[in-house]
Amino acid sequence: MKRLTTNEEIFLIAIWHLGDEAYGVNIREQILDLTGTELTFGTLYNTLDNLYKKGYVSTRKGEPSPQRGGHNKVFYSITRQGEKALQQAHELHEKLWKGMPKTVFEKGNKS
Repeated sequence: MKRLTTNEEIFLIAIWHLGDEAYGVNIREQILDLTGTELTFGTLYNTLDNLYKKGYVSTRKGEPSPQRGGHNKVFYSITRQGEKALQQAHELHEKLWKGMPKTVFEKGNKS
């Protein structure tokens, strides 16, 4: 399986945090909360579309609402393939960071 990009990993984690409430605007807000990064809607939906095409997320349509001009919300869920990719990313992070001394993260350390 191909490794996730950092953005893909962040998106999948945001979707996981949101559970059944994972739709565009909520995902964007969750990513802002997690990373401090405010995404454009173009970046948001382009990345979600790519995750869908790769099989990492599935979609379902919600009910149309008057607030959305009668359009349906699209909700996103992580697929088994997406879960596997996240697990592999987590394992890679653990392997990469294993044994790193805590002093690496102290302010003023000029190793």
